Amino acid sequence: MGDTGDDEETPAGRAERPGRALASDSAAPTGGNVRNNRRMRDEDGTQKTERELCGIGQAAQKLGVSVRSLRYYQEVGLITPSGRTSGGNRLYADSDLARVRRIRELQTLLGFNLDEIRTILVYEDRLAQVRVEFHAASDDGDRLRLLSEGETAYLKLRTEIDEKISRLAAFRDEIDERLERMNRFRDGAVARSS
Repeated sequence: MGDTGDDEETPAGRAERPGRALASDSAAPTGGNVRNNRRMRDEDGTQKTERELCGIGQAAQKLGVSVRSLRYYQEVGLITPSGRTSGGNRLYADSDLARVRRIRELQTLLGFNLDEIRTILVYEDRLAQVRVEFHAASDDGDRLRLLSEGETAYLKLRTEIDEKISRLAAFRDEIDERLERMNRFRDGAVARSS
């Protein structure tokens, strides 16, 4: 994958996020111009125009990340751009930008690695889907099943967080132990020099 082009395909074997694939309603103009007003429709039938989407460079600038990071997040399956220009360049919707912000928050603020983030996003995506299905459900049995599934997902998310907290606490305890050992050495050295 080079840094000069934006034409590589989605990695094989990676599932697309639901409702994210876009298809053109009409023949696309050439040149990959993001500013044209070509209509696009995603899988749920919502029409979008390329004006509502931004290219990879503009997305990276808005997010304060590198273009390379956005490409990498896609390569490892954390994001899927909402569309592509006729030239194959990625196009990002506001929801894509929000997802990258979430990734960065989990990465920098909370210290999760990309594998942990992938797991968290899978649960969060499913929880969002459960909410939609719950509101669309007309049967109490379906609602109860969805509530149970949502509870299970939240408990699994909590387990992920608890494991991270345990690892951080163990690391903090190790540092405290080393500080205590250093203080004992210093106290011993001061006592011997007196």
